[in-house]
Amino acid sequence: MPTEFAAMTRAGEEALYVVPTGLWEMGDSPQRMVEFAAQSRLPATYQNRRFVEAGGLMSYCVDEPAIRRRIGIYVDKILNGANPGDLPVEQPNSFKLIINLKTATALGLTIPHTLLILADEVIQ
Repeated sequence: MPTEFAAMTRAGEEALYVVPTGLWEMGDSPQRMVEFAAQSRLPATYQNRRFVEAGGLMSYCVDEPAIRRRIGIYVDKILNGANPGDLPVEQPNSFKLIINLKTATALGLTIPHTLLILADEVIQ
């Protein structure tokens, strides 16, 4: 990861968006990614709150508890005889915006007040 962040800095990249994938959540990857972004002074948006709690700038992600509740409903239907192939595919309809103000300050960023009002959680 260090060489990738150095290349991004040399290329003049101004921000980082971490594509949602389970790969980035393994082991110490969230902490390392947040640290590299901070060292490179790159504001970054991540896939879940774990990154923001580790010091990442922000996360806009699906509401995981809501998805888990829906999974339970599907399991119940299947256990009660429903054919899995007949069940509709659902898309998430609930998302969470989490902002880390401490990180914003460290990066010299001012988060607009309207965005702070819209946030589901602000970490200070």
